[in-house]
Amino acid sequence: MQPSEMVMNPKQVFLSVLIFGVAGLLLFMYLQVWIEEQHTGRVEKRREQKVTSGWGPVKYLRPVPRIMSTEKIQEHITNQNPKFHMPEDVREKKENPLLNSERSTRLLTKTSHSQGGDQALSKSTGSPTEKLIEKRQGAKTVFNKFSNMNWPVDIHPLNKSLVKDNKWKKTDETQEKRRSFLQEFCKKYSGVSHHQSHLFHTVSRIYVEDKHKILYCEVPKAGCSNWKRILMVLNGLASSAYNISHNAVHYGKHLKKLDSFDLKGIYTRLNTYTKAVFVRDPMERLVSAFRDKFEHPNSYYHPVFGKAIIKKYRPNACEEALINGSGVKFKEFIHYLLDSHRPVGMDIHWEKVSKLCYPCLINYDFVGKFETLEEDANYFLQMIGAPKELKFPNFKDRHSSDERTNAQVVRQYLKDLTRTERQLIYDFYYLDYLMFNYTTPFL
Repeated sequence: MQPSEMVMNPKQVFLSVLIFGVAGLLLFMYLQVWIEEQHTGRVEKRREQKVTSGWGPVKYLRPVPRIMSTEKIQEHITNQNPKFHMPEDVREKKENPLLNSERSTRLLTKTSHSQGGDQALSKSTGSPTEKLIEKRQGAKTVFNKFSNMNWPVDIHPLNKSLVKDNKWKKTDETQEKRRSFLQEFCKKYSGVSHHQSHLFHTVSRIYVEDKHKILYCEVPKAGCSNWKRILMVLNGLASSAYNISHNAVHYGKHLKKLDSFDLKGIYTRLNTYTKAVFVRDPMERLVSAFRDKFEHPNSYYHPVFGKAIIKKYRPNACEEALINGSGVKFKEFIHYLLDSHRPVGMDIHWEKVSKLCYPCLINYDFVGKFETLEEDANYFLQMIGAPKELKFPNFKDRHSSDERTNAQVVRQYLKDLTRTERQLIYDFYYLDYLMFNYTTPFL
């Protein structure tokens, strides 16, 4: 072979350099991921060594200072991790929509069957390879548009033109104070940090009523069952809120959620509909959730949560309790709640409102409270032009013979906890206490 024949042309040189460069980059990325996994594994192993198999003394749960720094509060508001345990009303599904990484793409590739007739962003046709490419391109388009969205969504003055009765003057003044307080809180602490939760997760708890242009964020144990009844009546699905059963409310799938729309549909509704959230004193809401899910027979919470809680936090538990998960004590439930290594994930019934409804990203036009539920709800209904005969129902959805959870009931449950445990519960719900101006509990 002549020397001239051995010389590679420029195109071959370029391809060779490119191939070796890509190979080197892939090797570097692999080594970086491997090193991080090794480091993370060692850290987690050290943590696990500190935690005893039983409950024992609370060593790794230390109270957080009551006065958090501005930076810490900003971190809680803008960098919340959207991890939930599968809620009760979707437990029979094969997958958890909140944890499904392909959910956003699947929602955004809907075509003619999208709810509300909103135009889809993409349409999947052709071979599986083409569909995969289109999915990725669609997801990229969504994330680019989401990053350019104006967060938080603007707050609008309430339209009070339909409120004719002067008896609502005091309620209106209270409402304006709540809105202003929450708005000022978010301005002070939200800063300019970028929102890091996924859009479809952020709006996943919001119900839509298009006729009266309402968005209602569901907060369990704060009157949500009766609010769903009201939405069903407003939607024309029932003539009276009193005729709708518990199962129809929670398992009937009659109501639309905001995350079922495409990006345009979500953004339009967030900026034009009246957005409402109803909240409750965090301690009362927590105790109410425990009483409802663990002090009565429950085919979901006992085997899923109860068994895991008893197994980890009850030394020498009997075999029956380990099998059926019934009889969880409030103290055991609190140990689960405060444990950084929970044996089973969080649940919407005791998750923080700041992580359910994102009040500093979605500026709610109406902030109701469970403590003044009927008054607030009926004022809201008049404000949005609901039928005059429609009133908010005041009945207890389940376990009607039980005393309602109030401050006195809460004190009975808290007395079995140590001062440190009570302080830790307050620290856990600290942001909810601040956002909605609830009084610090006596600890």
